[in-house]
Amino acid sequence: MSTTVSAALAFVLVATTVHLFSIGVAMWRCHRSKSPTSGGRPAVGIALVRTIRDLGAHEEETLRSSFNLTHPHHEVIFCAASDSDPAVATVRKLIAEYPHVQARLLIGDDRISANPKLNNMLKGWQDAKHDWIVFADSNLMLPPDYLEQVLTAWTSDTGAVCAPPIGSAPAGFWAEVECAFLNTYQARWQYAADSLGLGFAQGKTMLFRRDVLESQGGIAALGSELAEDAATTKIVRNAGLRIRLAGPSFFQPLGQRSAGNVFARQLRWAQLRRLTFPGWFALELLTGSAAPLLAMIVAAPAFGLPPVIAVAALAALWFGGEALLARTGGWHLSWRAPVSWLLRDLLIPVIWLRAWTAHGYQWGGHKVAWQPGGSASMTTESAVGIR
Repeated sequence: MSTTVSAALAFVLVATTVHLFSIGVAMWRCHRSKSPTSGGRPAVGIALVRTIRDLGAHEEETLRSSFNLTHPHHEVIFCAASDSDPAVATVRKLIAEYPHVQARLLIGDDRISANPKLNNMLKGWQDAKHDWIVFADSNLMLPPDYLEQVLTAWTSDTGAVCAPPIGSAPAGFWAEVECAFLNTYQARWQYAADSLGLGFAQGKTMLFRRDVLESQGGIAALGSELAEDAATTKIVRNAGLRIRLAGPSFFQPLGQRSAGNVFARQLRWAQLRRLTFPGWFALELLTGSAAPLLAMIVAAPAFGLPPVIAVAALAALWFGGEALLARTGGWHLSWRAPVSWLLRDLLIPVIWLRAWTAHGYQWGGHKVAWQPGGSASMTTESAVGIR
C-alpha cells in the first residue's frame, strides 16, 4: 500500500469516526431531551425577552408560543426598535388576546453597539424584574416547558445557557438545504462540542443570571464582538465558567427560502465565526463529507473496491447516520434530505473560502463592515438586509 493511499485511508477513517461520534452524542442528547423536565429552578422568577423585527413566515405562530408557557413565575417582554415595525401590531394583538399573561412591549433604539440586535436587547435587560433573563429570537417556536428546560440546564459552573435552533416546516428545496445546515450539521457539532466542555453560545436562545453577567461588564460587554453570542462565549470562558446547551427541542419554522437567502445567511455566520474564533473556523473545511469522499477515491484500493463503489458506500454511511439522527430527534426528514446534505457539504468549502475574503454583511436593514484583517472597528449604515 503506497504512502498516498495509506494517508488517504487514515484521513477517511479518522473523519468518519469523528462524524459518527458527533452523531452518537447528538442522538444521546435527543433521547435525554425527551425525558420529562425535572430539577431546575421552578420557583425562581424568570424574564423572557423576545427581540422582534419584521414579521417572517410562521412568526405570528412563534410569537404566540410566548403566551403558552407553563413556568409559574415568569414575565414576557417584547422589544422593537421602531413603532413602525410590522411585528409590533401583531405583538399588541397577542398581548390583548392573553390578558392573564404578564407581557409588555418596549419600543426604542438604544445605540450601545454596532450590533442592531444587541441594541434591541438592552431595554429588555434593563426592564426585566427578575434576575434570570432568557433572550429568545422571535422566529423560535417555544415549547410549553421552554423556561424549565433552559433553567434545568444551568449548573454551578454555568455562565450562560444556549440552544441551537432546529429547522422545521421547510417549504421548498432551499429551505430543506437550510435544514441540512441547521440540524444534522450545526446542531450536531454544537452538542458534540458541549459534551467535551467546549460549548459555544448561540443567539437564538441565551439565558443569563443577572449577577453573573453584570460582574463581567453587563449586557454592554456583549458588544465587544461583532456578534453577541461570540462575545458571550468569550466572556463566560474568561470568567472561568462554561456555556451549557439546552434542547435540542426548540424548533424554528423556516417556510420558503431562496438559494441566495440561504447562502447569504450561512456566509454571514461563517464570517462571524472566522473573525471571532479563527482557529476553530479553520477546521470547518474538514467537517463535511466532501473531503472524506474525495479521499476515498484515493483510498479505495485499500478496500479492494472500485472508487465509485467505495465512495457510494462511504456516502451511505455518512448520510445514513444523519438520517438516523434526524429520525431520533423527530427532526424534519424527507426524501430530498440526502441531496440537501450533499449540496450542503459541497457548499461548506465554498462558504469557507468566501468567508476569509469578505469584509461585511447585511442584516436587519443594516450594512455591517469591518477593517481588513478583522479589527474590531465597524460601521453600520442603512441597507436592505436579510434575516
